[in-house]
Amino acid sequence: MKKEITTEKVPIKLWLDDIDSQALQQAKNLANLPFVFKHIAIMPDSHVGFGMPIGGVLATTDNIIPNAVGVDIGCGMCAQRTSLKEIDHENLKKIMSKIRELIPVGMKHHNRPCDESLMPKVNFSDTIIVNQEYESALYQIGTLGGGNHFIEIQKGSDGFIWIMIHSGSRNIGYKTAAYYDKTAKNLNEKLKSKVPKSFDLAHLLLDSNEGRKYFIEMSFCLEFAFQNRKLMLENIKAAITSVINEKIIFDNFVNIAHNYAAIETHFHKEVVVHRKGATSAKLNEIGIIPGSQGAVSFIVKGKGNKESFESCSHGAGRKLGRKEAQRTLNFLEEKNKLDKLGIIHSIRSKNDLDEAPSAYKDISVVMNNQKDLVDIVLELSPLAVVKG
Repeated sequence: MKKEITTEKVPIKLWLDDIDSQALQQAKNLANLPFVFKHIAIMPDSHVGFGMPIGGVLATTDNIIPNAVGVDIGCGMCAQRTSLKEIDHENLKKIMSKIRELIPVGMKHHNRPCDESLMPKVNFSDTIIVNQEYESALYQIGTLGGGNHFIEIQKGSDGFIWIMIHSGSRNIGYKTAAYYDKTAKNLNEKLKSKVPKSFDLAHLLLDSNEGRKYFIEMSFCLEFAFQNRKLMLENIKAAITSVINEKIIFDNFVNIAHNYAAIETHFHKEVVVHRKGATSAKLNEIGIIPGSQGAVSFIVKGKGNKESFESCSHGAGRKLGRKEAQRTLNFLEEKNKLDKLGIIHSIRSKNDLDEAPSAYKDISVVMNNQKDLVDIVLELSPLAVVKG
């Protein structure tokens, strides 16, 4: 931990020195919630979000906050090692081309519905948005989405080629988040909640009908996001094996989410832990912390630090907002940086600068700031990238 703020109802514990003023105010809002538990933990990749800062960890008693999970429920990472030691540049280009054929990106979906057996199990009598969006989700599972979502082929410090995916729950997660945030706002206004409307942290009693339904639908979206990554991973493996004419073993699968709420026990009390752009880092738990497309990513092992609610960062964290990056960064400079590294990258126009390496914090600083949260198991250097 870098510092602690004690001016609010509960302390704010920060694992960074350079939190921006808006994110800090959001952290203070969290610290003054009537149902906040113990303290607020702010991870080293933190920056401003909607209602709650990205890279924030909030524990509450009896209440759940849809906006403290966010609109991309279950967004997270998966990675898997291949038995390959090298892939030459021409084969890499062929693999990435094949991946783009098999995996829709951005707003695109599959042309046909997927096999329903790939979808999470659900009791439709318990859900509202899942019922409404289920058929559409059959076309969306196995798709990347947009923004900072990515697929990377990487070279590990263990000498092996790795696959890494960052993706979420697509439209079903977005619709679930929007519906229950609106529901919470309406209820809070009706019941005259003590949480100021300006905080944008409308809440639901976990044991209420609305709270239970949100938790069920959030859990479905969490599982959908996991299955989404798994299906993409299978298609990436198919792309690799279609190009590389040798037997390839895929092992060491890792998956971890960074936008969700979970019922956990901390400091001898059962609480609702909201991780928004934060990753679970329980003792010896294996996780993933990605860098930008021009920097290394990490496989890590959690240290189970109680002060962070056993959490760590979910990535490098943004240094520049999307519009700011597009407005201020130099296209040729950013492209040339990645070209010199030999990375097959996604900076192809000025519009892509929101995902340029310079839009992100220095991952080495982020990792140094959380030495008490995780140990580094492996470094993974990008070779080729598909961005949403």
